[in-house]
Amino acid sequence: MTAAQISPEINSGTRPHQDGRISGTEIALKMVTGSFCIPKRTNPLRPLGEDAHFISTIPQAIGIADGVGSWSTKGVDAGLYARELMAKSHLAILSQGGPPTNPKHVLTKAFLNTKAKGSSTACIVTLDHDCLHAVNVGDSGFMLIRGGEVVYRSPVKQHYFDCPFQLGSNSMDSPSSGDEMSISVEPGDVIVAGTDGLFDNVFENEIEKLVNAGLEEGYTPKSLARIIANVALLKSLDPACSSPFATAAKKAGHGHKGGGKYDDITVVVAYIAPS
Repeated sequence: MTAAQISPEINSGTRPHQDGRISGTEIALKMVTGSFCIPKRTNPLRPLGEDAHFISTIPQAIGIADGVGSWSTKGVDAGLYARELMAKSHLAILSQGGPPTNPKHVLTKAFLNTKAKGSSTACIVTLDHDCLHAVNVGDSGFMLIRGGEVVYRSPVKQHYFDCPFQLGSNSMDSPSSGDEMSISVEPGDVIVAGTDGLFDNVFENEIEKLVNAGLEEGYTPKSLARIIANVALLKSLDPACSSPFATAAKKAGHGHKGGGKYDDITVVVAYIAPS
């Protein structure tokens, strides 16, 4: 069973809400968060790449978006859309003033107010006491590591291979197309969120090992995010390595011969700690 198949009910102390969501015992927790981004170096006129993200301390939230690269063939920088979407998401969260924060409502408000041309994936994760709430549209996402193992991974949403659900121009998708999830967390848990530049290049078990080594060394979330992002970069440039993208391409019958997939890479790491 893969982590993506594991039920969100991962804490024996959890209890279901009436709508089927899972929460814990409402212990006050916080996310101690850091991020690292490595944009592609393929266009000197677009040094920021096509990824975007935000981190909110109060209320506790993170967001990640990946502008769809195929817009570049039409002269459109999809990174502008992704950055505006994340900026508007951050503003929507701040305007609420505090928890509880509904990620889907946040993303919907940002989506309706984003005017740039282009499209992007989006994932927003919030923390309310001891419960993560998230919405995910596309192939960005997050995983939850507890006791050294991945116990949950957000599912990927795509129409077909390498065509993720996306928000924006000429797309039929919307925030309501995304998956919503609520997952109880505990002190010591680690969240690793990222765009497909991470998850296309680094396997789940490799991320586990990197997180475990980072915790043993006492790395900050930002330092750990930098290490994970650089491993993703190295694999993306290796034409002979084994990668999740190569595995998925082979399964889908596409001609990718192997190796990684060069792309923008964004990694956000959050340690769950007592508030």
